[in-house]
Amino acid sequence: MDGVLEQTRVGAYVVCVREGAILLSRFARSGRWTLPGGGIDHGEHPEAAAIREVMEETGYVISLGPLIGVDSAQWKHAHEGRPIDMHAVRILYTGQVVGGELRFETDGSTDMAEWVPLDDVRRRTHSSLVDVGLAAAGVS
Repeated sequence: MDGVLEQTRVGAYVVCVREGAILLSRFARSGRWTLPGGGIDHGEHPEAAAIREVMEETGYVISLGPLIGVDSAQWKHAHEGRPIDMHAVRILYTGQVVGGELRFETDGSTDMAEWVPLDDVRRRTHSSLVDVGLAAAGVS
């Protein structure tokens, strides 16, 4: 693609479900809800990234469960007027909260975290990753 910047981003995300609710984070810029998680740093193991990202976005310490899937998504957008063709590879795990306290990320890509009742997820504006994660975890 002429003039289009092609970017690939690999991230690790966690599906945490308890008492009929799922732990979600809200993107600061768009207000859409998503699974807690994010980009893997250079040299970082995906499991370590998932644990770190959940802590950063929610304040919780988690015990990571099994790998439940790998998803691939592609979309186009612009950044500072430059067209970008983004390819996201998203590694999905389950997880269970074992410590910490719910708090919001400051100065990050998310600005809020919340336990959302599973029955309310469809009524919230959310990333397709939430649906992918719930399906991979076998949660309806």
